[in-house]
Amino acid sequence: MFSDFSLFGFEQHFSKMKAENKHSKIISAAVKVFAKKGFFTARISDIAKEAKVADGTIYLYFNNKYDILLSVFEEEIGKIVKKTEKLIAKESDPQIMLEIFIDQHLLAMKKNKNLAEVIQIELRQSNKVIKNYRNNKFTEYIGIIGDIIKKGQKTGVYRDDVNPEIAKRAFFGALDEVSRVWNVSLETHYTVEEISSQIIQFFLSGISSPPLQVSGKS
Repeated sequence: MFSDFSLFGFEQHFSKMKAENKHSKIISAAVKVFAKKGFFTARISDIAKEAKVADGTIYLYFNNKYDILLSVFEEEIGKIVKKTEKLIAKESDPQIMLEIFIDQHLLAMKKNKNLAEVIQIELRQSNKVIKNYRNNKFTEYIGIIGDIIKKGQKTGVYRDDVNPEIAKRAFFGALDEVSRVWNVSLETHYTVEEISSQIIQFFLSGISSPPLQVSGKS
């Protein structure tokens, strides 16, 4: 027989799982609503309806609509970051590392077009709350690119005169734009592999170290 302590522990575990499940449902619903209506047009009641919960339930997990949006960025992008970093850690070639970043981002955007819409539109809002997030947490994501470029510079794969801070933003900007257009009209024409190959070629031709010149003198 279960002791009172074991039963209490089970109930706590079950209650925690139930709360986490409801939290995830609200996040998923918010992604759909924000993508469809836009953040400023969307209402808490819209999210509650999509999540099939009462309006008041939303406030048990989030303070307001901004809190929900930031949680969407934090949790959904966090999943991409975690998986990407795990894959990159297994590699030593900076070029393969960049390819992994591209592949993981495109696959994530293809898998969840609503999330892609929210990231591409709402993350560009000028609101102070969003700007603070963009200048702090989101930089961790594109910071992966900067770290890869720095590693390539140390090993002589990438040019020393390339500024990693500028390059990482240019790289992500191109990737973000391609995935946006791809989701709208290019999905049936190009695969993730084809787009990844094109982007990596564009950038490597600009940041790779030039081959050594042989003068021919004895």
